[in-house]
Amino acid sequence: LHNQVVDMAQSVPPGDIATQPGTKIVFNAPYDDKHTYHIKVTNSSARRIGWAFKTTNMKRLGVDPGSGVLDPKEAALIAVSCDAFAYGQEDTNNDRVTIEWTNTPDGAAKQFRREWFQGDGMVRRKNLPIEYNP
Repeated sequence: LHNQVVDMAQSVPPGDIATQPGTKIVFNAPYDDKHTYHIKVTNSSARRIGWAFKTTNMKRLGVDPGSGVLDPKEAALIAVSCDAFAYGQEDTNNDRVTIEWTNTPDGAAKQFRREWFQGDGMVRRKNLPIEYNP
């Protein structure tokens, strides 16, 4: 019986989240120092969600915190950092961060667990491409 209850929460597709900025992250030159850009992530849905960021370039891009849990209508401020690099000499075309989120199981503690993303629950994704201004 307990399993059925847990599965019900995760069989509902996760609701929407909002990110500010909404479509992309822009870093401006010069790139000889570390840049940090803040993204606001808001849980617009009616359920608690677990979220996690991925990046296409671990060497250049960092996200802090990289994962967390948000109650309905709760927001978090995430720092996306870009380490110094040789602009124009490295391929930056595919740089992006992706946020993935899923409903947390009913009754789960408000503490992020990686396995939420590995079960049968539905996971949604939003890509935020990174633009580098010369």
